[in-house]
Amino acid sequence: MGLGVTPLEGLGEPPDTRRHVDCPGVTTVFAGKVMFRRVLGKTLGFVGYTVQYGCIAHCAFEYIGEFVVCSGPSMEPTIINQDIVFSERMSRHLCKIRKGDIVIAKSPFDPHMNICKRVIGLEGDKVCTSAPSDMFRTHTYVPKGHVWLEGDNLRNSTDSRSYGPIPYALIRGRVCLKLWPPHSFGTLSESPTRRITQTQSDSDSD
Repeated sequence: MGLGVTPLEGLGEPPDTRRHVDCPGVTTVFAGKVMFRRVLGKTLGFVGYTVQYGCIAHCAFEYIGEFVVCSGPSMEPTIINQDIVFSERMSRHLCKIRKGDIVIAKSPFDPHMNICKRVIGLEGDKVCTSAPSDMFRTHTYVPKGHVWLEGDNLRNSTDSRSYGPIPYALIRGRVCLKLWPPHSFGTLSESPTRRITQTQSDSDSD
């Protein structure tokens, strides 16, 4: 005979022995972590875009060109004070700087200052080192890897006649266009000083 079990009426289901505890602090910490991750992700994304566009801008200025505001009287009348010009960089990188070009270069005295001058002679060229008012003319040869620079306003220009030829590496770009003022917009005129000497190699390349 089997053992019978008689259910106890009125007792119902056994009580749940698990404890339910409200933890508002845990929810707050979790939400804070989610918000921190979102902010961190947006910040890193912004930094990434900034670095990306910064690299693009650097490459554009380094290999394409830049806008330059000129100051001083040394290039008058071709370029006067506060004129805005565009200086392209490809000619420098391709070693296509020629005599007669106007260039932006680093000052041989101050690396933080730029100068705007005209190329009078390239390496191997014979150039005049005397001033227009000198009774006797003196000449020198431009050494290898250097250029001879002069301002168009010879009477008011500190250039290679004072500090000698400068290394080609100091050239930053070639001025190819004047942008401001509007009435003088366009390409730049030839040297008014007539101090650029024509060599046999120049005649052969024409």
